[in-house]
Amino acid sequence: MYKTAKGVSFGAAAKRGAGAGMGVRRRNRWHVECYGSDGQLKWADEIDHNLVVTAGLNHSITQHFKGSSYTGASNWFIGLTDGTPTFALADTMASHAGWTEVVAYSETYRQTLTLGTVAGGSADNSANKGTYSINSDSTTIGGAFLVYSLGAGQYPGSANGTLYGGGAFSAGDKSLDDGDTLNVTVTVSAGTA
Repeated sequence: MYKTAKGVSFGAAAKRGAGAGMGVRRRNRWHVECYGSDGQLKWADEIDHNLVVTAGLNHSITQHFKGSSYTGASNWFIGLTDGTPTFALADTMASHAGWTEVVAYSETYRQTLTLGTVAGGSADNSANKGTYSINSDSTTIGGAFLVYSLGAGQYPGSANGTLYGGGAFSAGDKSLDDGDTLNVTVTVSAGTA
C-alpha cells in the first residue's frame, strides 16, 4: 500500500487462483529391451523416475530462453549405466559418484538420440531406437542417461558434454551377455507439475 500526500491509499495485490503456482516439469521415460543372440526377447524394463540434473536444466534454460547458438540435431546421445545407479542433482559428466557408464558394446559412439515429431509436450525415438551390440559376458546394466555434446561427448566413457539426466530401471539390475542387443527408447516430455 502507498499513501499519497492527501492520505489516500492505493496498492496492488496478486491473488492466486486455480492453476496458480504451476510450473513446468521435465521428464524422460525409458523403455529398454534386451534380445539374445538367438533374436529372442530376454527381458524388458522401464525407467519411470528419471532425474533431470542441475547441469541439464541450466543447459536447457541457456539454450532455449537465452537464445544461445544451438543445434540439437545429432548432438544428444544415450548412455548406459552399471548396476544400481543413483543420480544426484549435482551430477555432471565429469563427476558422478553414484554410477559408472557401461561401455561393453561394439558401437564406436554412444547412440544418437533422434526424436520424432513433438506433440502434446513430448517426443520419442521409437522410429530410431538407440541400439547397442553387447560384446562382453556378465555385464550388469542398471539404467541409462542422456548427454549433450558437440564433440568428444559422443564417445563411450567420455567425461565431456553436458549431462541432462538419467535413472535406474524400475525392476532393478539386469545381466547382459556377449551377443545380446539392447534397444533403447526414450520419451522426452515437459508438462505442468
